[in-house]
Amino acid sequence: MDILSSHTPLEPTPKHLMIVAGEVSGDNHGAALVKALQQLHPALTFSGLGGPKMQAAGVDTDEDLTRFAVVGFFEIIKHYREFHRCFESFLHNVSQRKPAAVILVDYPGFNLRLAARLKKMGVPVIYYISPQVWAWKENRVNFIKKNVDLMMVLFDFEKKFYADRGVEVDFVGHPLADEIQITSTREETLTKAGLSADKFTIGLLPGSRQKEIESLLPPMLDAAKIMHTQDPRFQFLILKASNLAPELFKNFLTQKSFPLKLIDGHFHDGLNACDICMVASGTATLETALLLKPMVIVYKTSFLTFTLAKALIKIPYIGLVNVVAGKKIVPECIQDNANGSAIAAELKKIYQNPSEFDTMCANLEKVKISLGASGASKRAAESILRFLQHTS
Repeated sequence: MDILSSHTPLEPTPKHLMIVAGEVSGDNHGAALVKALQQLHPALTFSGLGGPKMQAAGVDTDEDLTRFAVVGFFEIIKHYREFHRCFESFLHNVSQRKPAAVILVDYPGFNLRLAARLKKMGVPVIYYISPQVWAWKENRVNFIKKNVDLMMVLFDFEKKFYADRGVEVDFVGHPLADEIQITSTREETLTKAGLSADKFTIGLLPGSRQKEIESLLPPMLDAAKIMHTQDPRFQFLILKASNLAPELFKNFLTQKSFPLKLIDGHFHDGLNACDICMVASGTATLETALLLKPMVIVYKTSFLTFTLAKALIKIPYIGLVNVVAGKKIVPECIQDNANGSAIAAELKKIYQNPSEFDTMCANLEKVKISLGASGASKRAAESILRFLQHTS
């Protein structure tokens, strides 16, 4: 029997899955998952909501959710009409295409609401990359238990968290281990960028949303200026997320009195060429950790969003790398401390103290190991196929 020939109340179309991902990281992970599913079951077809990576992987995307990349409670409200239109349009397409299951990738504000509607329609719901219920709004676990048929998590501690609460869960590891591909040496990358391979290189990773660039890149550049003024041997690389237009960085690159270059299209090669980094809070902290690069995490949002988040979040750290480590292994410059002087001071503590530099690298190695071995996307694909087989 074909493992996707099961019948739900909606009489699903054999061999067709629908998938939803927003944000750049979700688009990357969704694309890797689709490729792994296609390798294991070439007859599968896909449609849904995603970005350019998922579309390139073979997903018939009805809308690019990555173009709505926003952060913060109040910022999301501004795009409510667009989100609502995509939401209802997707549900209409589900009723027309009758997929064997819908895979929801991260993006909890959108996808958890979608899960409830899909469950009412009788569509099996698979959730890939858990919402951070262990950090805030733990009561969402009951909602997930009711509306999600299979939860696939990236971190080992999440498996125990869900299993203890009676949720069907599978730990597959983190797909970043597979997605990071180094194609050129440090020397080649720096030379191509017009920088010296002999100088200490500091990376600026300001995020994947325009709002993050506007709020985080200026203080990062202020920190760079402070550091270069104190030691002209420093040079700097801005690492641009693939979804952002180079024009967004044009004004930041002009009239700078220190060596500063933009890496466009070779993100991981650029990251690998850095000695130390300033990183926007988010998935990029894990990418930086996987390459064992010491870092300072930077985060800043609107006052109202920060105030609300501070009241709701119950964990002591904001950076994923610290959350996974279970302790503060890299410094965090948050909100008022997300300024040039504070960032530069934290960077200097690291590079001026060899023992602290080495300790941070050792802790990052432990985080890397905890994220699981390579092959996460394949393990996730296998988990999905097993689930569909058991529900047939």
